[in-house]
Amino acid sequence: MFNIIFKSSRSITIELDNQDVFYTKQYDVFLNGNKIMEGVNKNICSIYNLIPSTDYTLEISRGETKESLEFTTEEEYVTLNVKDFGVKGDGVTLDTACIQGCILSCPDKGRVYFPKGNYYTGPIFLKSNITIELDKDAHIIADIDRNHYPILPGMIYTTDEKDEYNLGSWEGNPLDCFASIITGINVENVKIIGQGIIDGNAPNSDWWIDVRTRRIAWRPRGVFLNHCKNISFQGVTVTNTPSWNLHPYFSENLKFIDMNLINPKNSPNTDGCDPESCKNVDIIGVYFSVGDDCIAIKSGKIFMGRKYKKPSESFHIRNCSMNFGHGAIVLGSEMSGGIKDITVSQCLFNQTDRGLRIKTRRGRGKDAVIDGITFENIKMTDVLTPLVVNMFYFCDPDGHTEYVYSKEKLPIDDRTPYLGKFVFKDIDCKNVNVAAGAFYGLPEQPIQSIDIENVTFEYAVDPKAGTPAMMDGLSPMKGKGLIFNYVNKVTLKNVKFKGLKDKEIETFEVGTLKN
Repeated sequence: MFNIIFKSSRSITIELDNQDVFYTKQYDVFLNGNKIMEGVNKNICSIYNLIPSTDYTLEISRGETKESLEFTTEEEYVTLNVKDFGVKGDGVTLDTACIQGCILSCPDKGRVYFPKGNYYTGPIFLKSNITIELDKDAHIIADIDRNHYPILPGMIYTTDEKDEYNLGSWEGNPLDCFASIITGINVENVKIIGQGIIDGNAPNSDWWIDVRTRRIAWRPRGVFLNHCKNISFQGVTVTNTPSWNLHPYFSENLKFIDMNLINPKNSPNTDGCDPESCKNVDIIGVYFSVGDDCIAIKSGKIFMGRKYKKPSESFHIRNCSMNFGHGAIVLGSEMSGGIKDITVSQCLFNQTDRGLRIKTRRGRGKDAVIDGITFENIKMTDVLTPLVVNMFYFCDPDGHTEYVYSKEKLPIDDRTPYLGKFVFKDIDCKNVNVAAGAFYGLPEQPIQSIDIENVTFEYAVDPKAGTPAMMDGLSPMKGKGLIFNYVNKVTLKNVKFKGLKDKEIETFEVGTLKN
């Protein structure tokens, strides 16, 4: 069986209903009886160049097995070709104003179309109720001069001075930042589709030089969505971004489908997708190869978390491939508004430092609650430490203070975070190096529960040494099993260790352990 998980006026994406992890047995795709794809081997498949308001029959064929369904593409009022608005697309002319004019001229249910070309441009601002399509040979290339980029102020007082209007954001705080190559502010019902490329052009600029110093404003992302609703990305590649590839911020009902998020392994702070204080987010069929965390779910540092109490919640991450990042799926460390109800399934983690990575610490606050996290049907290869939960994360200016690193039992107060229930099941980990898993709760606020079921850890023949978690007082290690410090309840069922030469389980101040 298969289902349509995304549909526009010009495209669809299907997902096979199976338990295969990202890849599957080859199949052919037919549209109205005509073969359009052969030997497809992924669970996610997108089809383009469709006609609006048109009925289609789609068929999947694998050997003697055939399945089909019917669908109708969405309505489209008009198409505006950017080249009709004076856009050159020659890779040299700065096309920003003409592209923006085309977008602002597009009516509801209209499509802005980028045909084949190299579009050299500064930040582009989205408009509600439109579709933007990038031809497979359309290449949006970002301007390298930061002086051409608008600044999004972090906070502006409202006219009555009773509230604040937040535009810019940087690492969990409301700070001035440059507008991103694709920027959405208070827009809704937007679809960005196609097989083209959005290129931040950072290797040819100075964005990756002296990255911890603010120069005019903080670095742009590839895509920044601030207080947006019903936004979908399908098919496009986002690459070479100055910082994070995708940064949805206080937004909801988001879909990132069948995309490629690509940055060099050594590029600084180039996370793949960092949803912050967002609700109802689908990340499905996305290929990640980045210089930092592949997905990092956030909800702000203490000011934003305490003021707005807006968690990131209701995420479905499925049929994705995470490669070469620091962490495959990361929660935190900017999570003062909380994170809950996250499900990750049918994903590949390849050569990331960590698989699941929880980052929090004292000071994130009482609203910094992470709960309802499920990982299932995952394959990890060459992941140094597959499972890490760390309540002593030492980044930020005060990260190395005694308050953060102390292993003494401190009072629970408004600064104390909370970690709830975590479930890991049906996971296969090959070439483990540092440790199978490291769980470090606070003495005063232990992790509530860890369930690990049907999980296999197979160790590298010559494991590499490293520290599983970024915390003070932790020495390098290698070839370790599961380490539990300050956890109320641990349940292990059918957990296997292959090639382990150390203890399978180490515990310190664990309430109950069922094995």
